[in-house]
Amino acid sequence: MARLKQLEPKKETIGGLNFYIRPFPAMVAANLTGDLASLLTPVLAALMPLVGNSDNESDGEDGDLMDIDVNDAAASISKSMEGFSGSKVESMMKKLLIAHKNVVVELPVMDEDDVETGEYSQEILDMDIVNEIFCGDVQNMFILAFYVIRLNFNGFFKRLAGPSGKAGEAIAKKMRKIL
Repeated sequence: MARLKQLEPKKETIGGLNFYIRPFPAMVAANLTGDLASLLTPVLAALMPLVGNSDNESDGEDGDLMDIDVNDAAASISKSMEGFSGSKVESMMKKLLIAHKNVVVELPVMDEDDVETGEYSQEILDMDIVNEIFCGDVQNMFILAFYVIRLNFNGFFKRLAGPSGKAGEAIAKKMRKIL
């Protein structure tokens, strides 16, 4: 029997914690595409200047939207979010990180005196865990969302950026004029 893509998690480490992200089922990804596209249009405009600035360009290859440095992406995303509706952002974060139970985090096990035992348990993200992990460090939540988006919509964004990083820059300039 063929391997099931939905069961193959991708490990990402953010803020010293390991997260395991499973791809969405195809229909869930399709459902999220519209909401994600409307929310990400200004974000993509902010990210496009970063395309082509990766190390790949020095090898003679054009950059790719999904190859940009995640920390640079997070900084650009933060700047582009000024006009966003908080409820839209919160709703999308819940859909990406919680609603479909596709993200698991390794948390240290604590003993009865709240001392780490050296062991870890894997927990599916829920509101309580998200609030505890990202309280005071919301940027890391956006980095995790970026990884979820990259895993689930990588092909879509590669096509959007075009075959050349330079095309992505042209799109960004046009979008800035529109916005």
